[in-house]
Amino acid sequence: MDLAGRRGRGVVTGSIRVDGNTLLLGDGVHVRFIRTLRLPESGTHALPPNLGEFPLRRVEDYPDTVPGEWLAKGGVMLPVYLREAMWLSFGGTREPAALQVGVGKVCAVSGERWSGRLARDPQNYVVLPRQPWLDGINSGDGTVRQFVAVPLGLGATVEGQVTGEETTGGVQLQAFPLGPQALERWREGERARLLPPPPPAPGGGALYGGPPAPSGGFGGYGAPAPMRAAAPAAPGAAPAMGLGVGGSMRQEVYRDDRALSAWAPEPAARIFVHLVTPPAWRRITGEEPPPSPVDRAAYTRAGLPWFDYYDESGHDLPPTGTLGQVKPVGDWLGDDHTPWAPPTPHQITPLGPTPRPGRPVQDGDW
Repeated sequence: MDLAGRRGRGVVTGSIRVDGNTLLLGDGVHVRFIRTLRLPESGTHALPPNLGEFPLRRVEDYPDTVPGEWLAKGGVMLPVYLREAMWLSFGGTREPAALQVGVGKVCAVSGERWSGRLARDPQNYVVLPRQPWLDGINSGDGTVRQFVAVPLGLGATVEGQVTGEETTGGVQLQAFPLGPQALERWREGERARLLPPPPPAPGGGALYGGPPAPSGGFGGYGAPAPMRAAAPAAPGAAPAMGLGVGGSMRQEVYRDDRALSAWAPEPAARIFVHLVTPPAWRRITGEEPPPSPVDRAAYTRAGLPWFDYYDESGHDLPPTGTLGQVKPVGDWLGDDHTPWAPPTPHQITPLGPTPRPGRPVQDGDW
């Protein structure tokens, strides 16, 4: 659905909405949390598959069963198993946006503490929709280290290793649109790019003005990102969960090619995403969480696909010293002895560049 259709049905700038399992931030940023296979912590691997979406629920819908501090922070929650891996999909985002991604209020791109403001040195955001997804913290040189869920209190989270304390957990998102002038220039460029080619000259076959503009790709950030592979009890404290890191995979975090001044100085929307253990999810929502993810060796033996993404027009961000020092969760929790069956070359599928309204979500103090 186009932006005009979404606006006509209630999505407005500054809002946060949940539509099914999709977060809608501001006027068009789409974020989904995707379940996936956890990678081995040695070596560098292809992009793991999509095993379905994490269910999202609004915290404010469970005032009698969520901890009081969650109500103060607002936002949404999702159930996650110990050592379960996830990635963030931005498919469906059409207009440019700068999205900050925090893990325990540590920036997943720069390794700096959460600032609430865009920065360029180092860059502390991903550029949408050029960045189709984010699977982990930026480790530079065309790689990221996979997001893996771990409890707070062990020191294994990115937050714990970077800041020396574990007090926040969860995931934080903040979206900035283009400023009015830059946005209008982008829209004018998109309208020109998408105009149909002029008719042939009378008596000839040549087109006026040269070849038509391309219909896809990220030249104008106009195409949606592709998809990879494609349920009350007494209130009480819930175990706090955060994100650590797992194995390395081939994925670039793209450098912004716009001036920092092109972006709006204030965010259009921000949200806190609480990570909930399966027992706490049952107690809070009365629903069963999704089953534990399929064994990765069984998935690979079945011949199912892994992925490789390449965008020749994008430029990867360099690694940051802070995030480069984060150790994988296995160094803290020990080896889980899960066997690893690497995918064969024919199982790795190459990918390249190529909305609906929902219920509003309440933001809070975090």
